[in-house]
Amino acid sequence: MSVTAARMRDLVSRAEALTAEVREVCGGAPSGSAEHEHIRAARHAADWLARGVEDLERAAAELERLEALRDQVCGIGWGVCPEHGNTLRSSAGVATCRVCERSWSYDRLGQPCRERVAWKVVDPGGTETRMCGGHVLGARAAMAGASFTQL
Repeated sequence: MSVTAARMRDLVSRAEALTAEVREVCGGAPSGSAEHEHIRAARHAADWLARGVEDLERAAAELERLEALRDQVCGIGWGVCPEHGNTLRSSAGVATCRVCERSWSYDRLGQPCRERVAWKVVDPGGTETRMCGGHVLGARAAMAGASFTQL
């Protein structure tokens, strides 16, 4: 079973419903009854459930953000080796990394990058670019003063 934002949102709904149900059950007990002390403990548990709902909501939001990123591709105008960066050579429609010798059966160097976005780069002027790990390798060397944040 994989963890997805949708499954996490389902857990949020179920935890909210359980919290409401515990509070409803506890709300009808008279304060002088023999059950009062136990009911107070159940109310305390409902408070903890409510805090858990908040944590689950934050987790679901973060998963949604990551799922959205998973679908984004770098798109910079040339391809790179995902492991070594700007180390490709291209010949007869085949691209090969000069470092690891990995090859691709198309002109990867001459096409926009298809790797997944993994970094947010902000240059000193404030321009933000999202790029893959391979392009970040080259950007670190070329962009003095830029900030790099892994997504």
